[in-house]
Amino acid sequence: MPSFKDHFSGHAGDYRAFRPSYPDGLAAALADAAPSTGLAWDAGCGNGQFSTALAARFAAVHATDASADQIARAEAHDRVRYAVAPAEDIGLSDGGLPDGCCDLIVAAQAAHWFDLPRFYAEVRRVAKPAAAVALVCYALQRLDDPALDAAVERFHNGTLGPHWPADRWKVVNGYRDLDFPFPALPVPPLAMEALWSLPRLLGYMSTWSGVKAAARATGRNPLEEFAEEIAPLWGDPETERRIRWPLTVLLGQVG
Repeated sequence: MPSFKDHFSGHAGDYRAFRPSYPDGLAAALADAAPSTGLAWDAGCGNGQFSTALAARFAAVHATDASADQIARAEAHDRVRYAVAPAEDIGLSDGGLPDGCCDLIVAAQAAHWFDLPRFYAEVRRVAKPAAAVALVCYALQRLDDPALDAAVERFHNGTLGPHWPADRWKVVNGYRDLDFPFPALPVPPLAMEALWSLPRLLGYMSTWSGVKAAARATGRNPLEEFAEEIAPLWGDPETERRIRWPLTVLLGQVG
């Protein structure tokens, strides 16, 4: 049995502080695809970045993550129940989930870490008839300047290239090679957007698993050199620039 791939517990606080927010349209689109809006399961929820957005559309959200550190830092919400459990066996969580209870099962920026055949077996177990299932991911951000984009790409693919976990490239490829054995449902184009200063962007990039791995391997923080490279391209570091993350959404119906 594959072990839990924990790339984020050591910096769960930074993850919560710096990760971008999902657009309201994502939860809306998934709610529209579900047969009803009773219960959603957010698998691999991290510290609830998307769980609370789902709670605005569903009567209840069961949010699970295999990282106890992430769950300990999750954002509280009256309609969200958090539990520590692997996505491949929701029965291990506090209370678990019974058969045939979920209107929506979603994994946001998480499915590439899962043992997918086992996760899909659990999806089929907990799904109501015609329930919706969605895998969501986002890869490299896009800025408002080609020179900045080029610098970020060099850092991501070059400096960090050897240090990314292998499953990261499933995200970079937009889940194109991921097995998704459910009849597809339509979903509109969606993206996350933000206005960030340079320190805010660097804070976000500090949460990347590739940055953490490179620092462990080399004994130095690779972001320090990158910050020196990008600073003259950015200008005033407090200037806020528009940043965009196109979302990949694999949306299907459980038979």
